[in-house]
Amino acid sequence: MISNVRLSLLSFLIILYSCGSNQEVNFIASTTEQFRPEYHFTPEKGWMNDPNGMFYLDGEYHLFYQYYPDSTVWGPMHWGHSISKDLVNWEELPIAIYPDSLGYIFSGSAVYDQENTSGLGTSDSPPIVAIFTYHNMVGEKSGATDFQSQGIAFSLDKGRTWTKFEGNPVLPNQGIRDFRDPKVLEIKKTDGTKRWNMTLAAQDRIQFFESADLKNWEFTGDFGQGIGAHGGVWECPDLLPFTAPNGDQKWVLLVSINPGGPQKGSATQYFIGEFENGTFTPDDTMIRWLDYGPDNYAGVTWSNLPQEETRTLFIGWMSNWLYGQVVPTPTWRSAMTLARELSLFDINGTLLLKSAPVKELESFRGDEIAFNEKSNLPSQAVELFIELDGSDAFSLVLSNELGEKVSISKEMGLVSIDRTNAGEATFHPDFAAMHSAPMSWKAEDLRIFLDASSIELFANNGELVMTSLLFPSSPWKTVELTNGIKNASIFNLKK
Repeated sequence: MISNVRLSLLSFLIILYSCGSNQEVNFIASTTEQFRPEYHFTPEKGWMNDPNGMFYLDGEYHLFYQYYPDSTVWGPMHWGHSISKDLVNWEELPIAIYPDSLGYIFSGSAVYDQENTSGLGTSDSPPIVAIFTYHNMVGEKSGATDFQSQGIAFSLDKGRTWTKFEGNPVLPNQGIRDFRDPKVLEIKKTDGTKRWNMTLAAQDRIQFFESADLKNWEFTGDFGQGIGAHGGVWECPDLLPFTAPNGDQKWVLLVSINPGGPQKGSATQYFIGEFENGTFTPDDTMIRWLDYGPDNYAGVTWSNLPQEETRTLFIGWMSNWLYGQVVPTPTWRSAMTLARELSLFDINGTLLLKSAPVKELESFRGDEIAFNEKSNLPSQAVELFIELDGSDAFSLVLSNELGEKVSISKEMGLVSIDRTNAGEATFHPDFAAMHSAPMSWKAEDLRIFLDASSIELFANNGELVMTSLLFPSSPWKTVELTNGIKNASIFNLKK
């Protein structure tokens, strides 16, 4: 949600220019915060990319992220920090973890060490332990290959302050240039004992490690060489247990890749299979993408959700390394996607990963506005719910008074978002494009979330997802349904 500071500024500008036309107000806003999202998280200033270290504790969802406060382009990486009680409203907190002599603080994860296996807290005050990659820029510039290693830090005050472990790094480099992004999960083994499992990206594969105390790690296996998409470096893995619709227990391995995504640049693929004794075995070698849009990358899931919570909750970086550092936002760069719930579903015997917007978003809906063919949008922050007529083809157009538009359609088994005429795109030659995704099964409904500079499309509540940045010169004013629509509603999303 928008901060009080930004609300005050916006209110002042609206009052100051209220005697002019709507176009004048839009023009004034465009010189300040035109593209600032209203219900997606963005830092107040500076550069942000991958979500990191996400955990839940005592009613708070913690979101850490790659952060450089001194510029709007990538630089020395810190861990920024925000918290939320509802996965929609976010409060930005002070920087959590700073670079040091061992290097920048790259991506990683955090776990609640409730039994104090690390010895970094006490039984009465268990620690939160963050596991991250140290990136030594001096080593990289010297041409070395061992400039990345894994370190830990711990917090005894619910993530507000952090102390780095004196014995860092806990996992030195093995001579692999890209050796990073540890995601840690506690797993109960077949003998009943619990062990911490680390899933780590190692250039063109994923490596697995095991530990009893989060400080001493043993290699158990690897996966991925020659399997899946390999158009770029593998990054930001996440290993997740699921129950399939037939009751089988399955493991899903998320692997982000840059470049090599289906729409050029960054994307996240996933594999479904078995994980046993530190080894992942895929059910097949099919390439599956978590999000077929161009702008959802490096996403991972929250740890330590309460026992009664059966959801797997995910968030991603809403951008693409193709153009993420040059998008037209002068004081801040990058937003996170909506938080999403992941689950498995079956299409004609093939398991796929569903990604649905979290249920908490429904409580932010304003009054429902029903329409049939064409309607004005009440604001730039809306949800559209569209029930399709069963023909398995649809089309709709969002437009503004300047003639800019974005088209969303399904035809011949392809769902597409066309942003070729959707506003500012001169910052990169690949931005203005139409992106398509295969959907061989029938689309029954659509949920579309619009914000100041993004669109997130969920077909069948997440069976197919496309996330796309958009930079319209003026907010979208009209939605027109041109084909395949049965019923449609607009919800203004309350701030």
